[in-house]
Amino acid sequence: MEHRPRRRFGQNFLHDPGTIQRIHAAIAAKPGERLVEIGPGRGAITEGLLTAVGRLDVVELDRDLIEPLRCRLAGLGDLRIHQGDALGLDLGELAGAGPRLRLVGNLPYNISTPLLFHFLDQSDCILDLHLMLQKEVVDRIVAEPGDKRYGRLSVMVQAACSASRLFRIGPGAFTPAPRVESAFLRLRPLRPRPHPVADPALHGRLVAAAFGQRRKTLRNSLAGQIDPRLLDAVGIDPNLRAEDLDVASYARLANAACKSGPKP
Repeated sequence: MEHRPRRRFGQNFLHDPGTIQRIHAAIAAKPGERLVEIGPGRGAITEGLLTAVGRLDVVELDRDLIEPLRCRLAGLGDLRIHQGDALGLDLGELAGAGPRLRLVGNLPYNISTPLLFHFLDQSDCILDLHLMLQKEVVDRIVAEPGDKRYGRLSVMVQAACSASRLFRIGPGAFTPAPRVESAFLRLRPLRPRPHPVADPALHGRLVAAAFGQRRKTLRNSLAGQIDPRLLDAVGIDPNLRAEDLDVASYARLANAACKSGPKP
């Protein structure tokens, strides 16, 4: 009996051959690379990846999908299935002393943002990421300052990675068809980061505070986080709003706040 998608796992299985072909072409996997697929589902992408590289790690939460996947792909290569939640995945342990990992995945929409931050926290061992996400999320990730879609997610991802929206994926490419459009995203961790921050946690709090009250000026939205005079000191107009600042400005502000110590 064919496995029925489970809503509690956010399952939407890719089935469209044209989309699968475009995804494989974008990833361009080669023998010897270390690929990790998050949520292989029924194996629509998995089969081509395993054939291309010969060895593939996959992380699947749904136990009922594991044996059918193993049977379907038997003989194609070394398939290593890790049953569990990707939010608990230790990429450093998986990579070991080998090359950096290439992550691929159709991320469940309900936990896509926490998964992204989990992967970014481990970006030292990642070569690149190719992800299917809700189109709205991808639009937010690649948005630039001044765009109403530009926000916390834009700043935090772009501070760590170069981000490229590759192509749109319509609802009909999945079973069941989601109510929203999807998009395929490529992220490449920046090495070295052009705008490093001394205290990532402080940087994250400042960005979250600024966009948490995005209609307010920075003078007001950040009043509980830093001395407002610090904005002038680093050359940032305190009358600007969160969406007016680029990634470099948030890094500069966070570094200045780190040096100045706690707000008086």
